[in-house]
Amino acid sequence: MSAPPGQTLPAKESAIFKTIVKFYESKQYKKGIKAAETILKKFPDHGETLAMKGLTLNCMDRKQEAYEHVRMGLKKNMLSHVCWHVYGLLYRSDRDYKEAIKCYKQALKRDKDNNQILRDLSLLQIQMRENAGFAETRRQLLTLNAKNRNYWIGFVVATHYAGDLPKALLILESYESTLEKVEAPEYEHGELLLYKAQILEEIAAKAEEAERAPLLQRCLTHLETSERLVMDKVSLRERRGGLLLRLG
Repeated sequence: MSAPPGQTLPAKESAIFKTIVKFYESKQYKKGIKAAETILKKFPDHGETLAMKGLTLNCMDRKQEAYEHVRMGLKKNMLSHVCWHVYGLLYRSDRDYKEAIKCYKQALKRDKDNNQILRDLSLLQIQMRENAGFAETRRQLLTLNAKNRNYWIGFVVATHYAGDLPKALLILESYESTLEKVEAPEYEHGELLLYKAQILEEIAAKAEEAERAPLLQRCLTHLETSERLVMDKVSLRERRGGLLLRLG
């Protein structure tokens, strides 16, 4: 989405704008304000600079000025994902998570594949217990980062929280199919195997009575074949003991 007229900075000012972001991230707020004012002297209507100045002011306990600058910046450039994201960050700092989520979604309409905004949105969705939305956001993140283990696990957990246990298991098994064969115990892989057992057991608990025993047996078989790769033997044995009691 192209920027409105007058909202694209020349190379020199664009480089200065990047320093505002760096100063904000490194908590050098006075330097960030100074850099923003350098741009605004030449381009007083630049929306993203106004927004970043507002975000920086917010960290200096100048909240009223912060909102004024961010809203002014958004008014100057409604098409900017940066302005909408910053507005969401401002609301998040005030724990107004519903409004923050709305702003993040507006930002994603303008930059749908932005990893940082998607991550910020997912964190607030799980905090607000928007489980279905959380799962969808984690799906989008996985689509953009298919080779990253954390995004696979994040999608499994999100789908689990959303209550779709069979789908969570399917995603987990899809991830397992991408892994090289594990020959020796590794802590993280062992925890993944235990998590799979948890999902299998929860699926069994929700199944019809006639289907429950075969599902519990599947979970037990999974634990037995996984035992040599799991480092947390106590958790494994406790779960196996519980399964044996339920199977009689």
